[in-house]
Amino acid sequence: MDLIIKERTLKSAEISANDLLIEIAVYLYDSGRFSIGQAKNLVDMDHLSFQKELAKRDIYIKYDENDLDTDLKNLKIFHQKKAS
Repeated sequence: MDLIIKERTLKSAEISANDLLIEIAVYLYDSGRFSIGQAKNLVDMDHLSFQKELAKRDIYIKYDENDLDTDLKNLKIFHQKKAS
């Protein structure tokens, strides 16, 4: 199913199609329905740009203990490959 929003509806809401899509992506990330990767891909943004959009709305990056463990494992693998 495709979502179609008429231009006049966007004009009456005083929002561009791109800004509305960013709002949707931010909402889906903040509500936990999308990962940051899924959300940034929805709006075709790089990671840093999407993080800036989150910061504008006072939404923090979700980073928990599991994320830290994964990052530490990846860092260890990176260092092992670099030493080889």
